[in-house]
Amino acid sequence: MQDLTLVTQGFTPPLRLSDYKLAAFDMDSTLINIECIDEIADAAGRKAEVAAITEAAMRGEISDFKDSLRRRLALLKGVPVAALEAVLKERLRFNPGARELCAALKAAGLKLVLVSGGFTFFTRYVAAELGMDWVRSNELEIVDGALSGGLLMQAWGEICDGEEKRRMLLQCAADIGALPGECIAVGDGANDLPMMGAAGLSVAYHAKPKVRAQAMVAINEGGLDRLLSLFQPRAA
Repeated sequence: MQDLTLVTQGFTPPLRLSDYKLAAFDMDSTLINIECIDEIADAAGRKAEVAAITEAAMRGEISDFKDSLRRRLALLKGVPVAALEAVLKERLRFNPGARELCAALKAAGLKLVLVSGGFTFFTRYVAAELGMDWVRSNELEIVDGALSGGLLMQAWGEICDGEEKRRMLLQCAADIGALPGECIAVGDGANDLPMMGAAGLSVAYHAKPKVRAQAMVAINEGGLDRLLSLFQPRAA
């Protein structure tokens, strides 16, 4: 089995990295090794219940991501903030090649966007570590040191779902004068498909079957930095 499975849709590798100006990434199970909400649920003894909803949503079996997130959040009511801190320190790890890929893209002049249906508690750390230029994610409501089971409204809205990911990619592209075709989108779940469909290069990383089927590139084995093998080496 090859590390990199290519689905050709109007392009023939090698590509030129200089043709791209922006790359947008999902976080959970793409840049990092876990689904943060499932690990938070573990602290409440409800991981199996929450993880089942997460899996169904990521496979595209639940079409309303916002509803699926609200259902999961309700099950987390009362979880102490200390549980989030433990997930961050003890369980969150970057997926292989994540740091290398982001560093290479930034060195080539691309802007990076982190768009997540997860939570700012974690995206702030991930974004800082990887040098993201923009971040969009959900803000957990915390009352008296514990999760309320809800989210805080932000200037752009309450929940970052698939359509918000797509909108954020296009907005950031417009801000730097980039066309959608000059963007790369990387994800693993069904809620990544809207932004992947808007980008000039869509990449599925260890993704759900529905996502692999629709992506231009599927990395099924190995690390995220395998994506770099698509591009021509930079001239010396």
